Amino acid sequence: MCRYAMMVYKGHYACFNCQKTFKRRILHDVDRDSQVSVEAKCPECGKLMANMGLDFESPSKNDHKRWAHIKDLYTVGITFHSCGCSGPGYIPQDRKAIITYLEKIRAEYMHSLVYWRYRIEPETKREREIEYQKNGSKLWTVNRDAFKKTVTNQEGINYWINKIKEVEERLAVIRNSNN
Repeated sequence: MCRYAMMVYKGHYACFNCQKTFKRRILHDVDRDSQVSVEAKCPECGKLMANMGLDFESPSKNDHKRWAHIKDLYTVGITFHSCGCSGPGYIPQDRKAIITYLEKIRAEYMHSLVYWRYRIEPETKREREIEYQKNGSKLWTVNRDAFKKTVTNQEGINYWINKIKEVEERLAVIRNSNN
């Protein structure tokens, strides 16, 4: 057995009030049977901290502009979580980039919605199999049981409308936040 296999990484938690970060093991790392999620509170001010992920690098305590940006990222759901292999992916570097990023996601979701609005639902088992071969990822995104049953157009439409609403809510938050 590799001696590194048992290594436990600590998550990075940020307190936006104190502009400090702390590493913290999750309860599951201490007690593998635990199903309880314990909130992380700042040891300095006692307020809840944000779980920023393993790849988070804290700005200096006095870099107020960077801390405000990190808070903006967290507010719209962008954190630094990853499997550790390739990092957290794209992280927008300022408020304008966050808006552009979310607008791009919304456009991609709208494109997916168009697919479902114009799709012809398969009527036979053979048509379902052919569609699954051609568009399996689109079907699977909407319903994980797509290979077992027909995914209706309405299911796809509802799924993508909800995803678009989520992004629009995130856009509204970032556009309306003070800074």
